[in-house]
Amino acid sequence: MSPNIKVNIFNQTYSIGSELGEAYIRELAEYVDGKMRAIADASSTVDTQKVATFAAMAIADELYTMRKDRGEQQELMKEQAERCLTLVERALKQTE
Repeated sequence: MSPNIKVNIFNQTYSIGSELGEAYIRELAEYVDGKMRAIADASSTVDTQKVATFAAMAIADELYTMRKDRGEQQELMKEQAERCLTLVERALKQTE
């Protein structure tokens, strides 16, 4: 097990043991902290549980949007590859 990494998220200190590396864990913690602070500022709520829940929802939305976009890009690339293959097959038939 790796040594624990202390991070601060929304004024709370957490000790996290992870094999992911200290820099990466700190980057994740800073990202979550930023999301929580932005939501707290926008909603003027002080309820940490609500802020954490809304931050989790915002991060989940980002993840789902990125997955959807990636899926659409992959589908487009597949369609383009199939069109190219069709063109190559036609060209090969003409040279026979």
